[in-house]
Amino acid sequence: MVRMQARATATAVAIVATVTAAAAQTRVQAPENKYSPADDVKLGLQASQEVLKEMPVMRDPEVNNYLERIGQRLAENIPTQFRHPEFRYSFTGVNLKEINAFALPGGPMFINRGMIEKAHTEGEVAGVMAHELSHVALRHGTAQQTKATPYAVGSVLGQIVGGIVGGGWGQVISQGSQFGAGALFLRYPREYEKQADILGTHIMAAAGYDPRDMANVFKTIEQEGGPGGPQWLSDHPNPGNRYDYIMKEAQALRVGSVERDSQQFHTVQAHLKTLPPAPSTEEVARNRKAGRDTGNMPDAPPSGRNVDRPSTRTTSYNEGNLFRVNVPSNWRELSGASVVTFAPEGAYGTVSGNGVFTHGVQIGVARSETHDLQTATAELVQSLRQSNPRLSPQQGYDRAIVGGRQGLHTAASNVSDVTGGQEVVDIYTAQMSDGSLFYVLGVSPRDEYGVYANTFANIVRSIRFTR
Repeated sequence: MVRMQARATATAVAIVATVTAAAAQTRVQAPENKYSPADDVKLGLQASQEVLKEMPVMRDPEVNNYLERIGQRLAENIPTQFRHPEFRYSFTGVNLKEINAFALPGGPMFINRGMIEKAHTEGEVAGVMAHELSHVALRHGTAQQTKATPYAVGSVLGQIVGGIVGGGWGQVISQGSQFGAGALFLRYPREYEKQADILGTHIMAAAGYDPRDMANVFKTIEQEGGPGGPQWLSDHPNPGNRYDYIMKEAQALRVGSVERDSQQFHTVQAHLKTLPPAPSTEEVARNRKAGRDTGNMPDAPPSGRNVDRPSTRTTSYNEGNLFRVNVPSNWRELSGASVVTFAPEGAYGTVSGNGVFTHGVQIGVARSETHDLQTATAELVQSLRQSNPRLSPQQGYDRAIVGGRQGLHTAASNVSDVTGGQEVVDIYTAQMSDGSLFYVLGVSPRDEYGVYANTFANIVRSIRFTR
């Protein structure tokens, strides 16, 4: 096994201009809602569990810690009248290339990797997150259901899931995936969108961000949209003159020490460039339709027993614009934030929240501070030892060809935390044109290594870089 890394008082929906001593700051009022905040939490938790199963969420600490820092800073500055002690805000990256984000009732928020990559400043990332946070604080998810035909809390879950999860997943849902199968795909009305824009600027200003960056990011989103239009704006319809009214609102707000950028923003953007390119939503949906698992590993350890031998037939996978590879046709693809794993049934799962596998290969790219392949490979092995303390690498390296490039091969012994038995880890490495380290890790029990060694070698020989 290798660790991988009660009913509210009725009020009308309103956005009313009110003049304060400071400036003409717009007043926002939450819409009517027959559900309790506790209902929001219940619905959001259930929906987030489906998201974690069905979407390629990132398990990358550098990305998620960064999003958590921005998110909590914004959440701490939600106006008092919209704070709900029951809510638990969380902020998780999603490994998708489109600019998008969505939030669920009660606090869970998911932000596409493409949002971070395409943003010009941290303020733009904060702008989208403040908008989504405002939907949660104003309880728009359950308010949407209050306006519809009455539902019980249990039966409304599918409506909430289908209505709030954007990013192009509406079509996936309607085509019968397990995630919210048959749910009605709803969008927020324009009045709710304007409320989220206005409240979002207030939150940004209170948190020390320039609210004009919210207006700027919407321009960025429009510019990045493809032929079908930008996905975020299709899920969040423009109330009209969005840029103008946000800029006007920003002028009415007092901001202390403004932060538009941070060193961490640039560090995270640089980190994302070292990872394999994020897939599009369409690619993920297509892979699922083809029977590939591009979500997370199951929340249970692999058995490591009665695992079928590698098939002699192979399936070809195109991993973004980085490489192609052929693997045994009875192995499944499991994509993560920065790696892809191929393993047979019964050989993958989680232990203590960490993804693990007892048979199969993991392919990834690691940043390297050196241009020396052997030193970079040694650093990779050392990092593996940190998360697998019983890993014992062999001495020396063999030459290998990886994707047509000169590479290295070595092996290591390990003791599986799942089976308690001895296993072998085959390690192949090569350098990319930008100096980063491309690696393939093959894992099998020691008594089956005679079969798997050839399979690993064949997989490495099949790799073709596409950039």
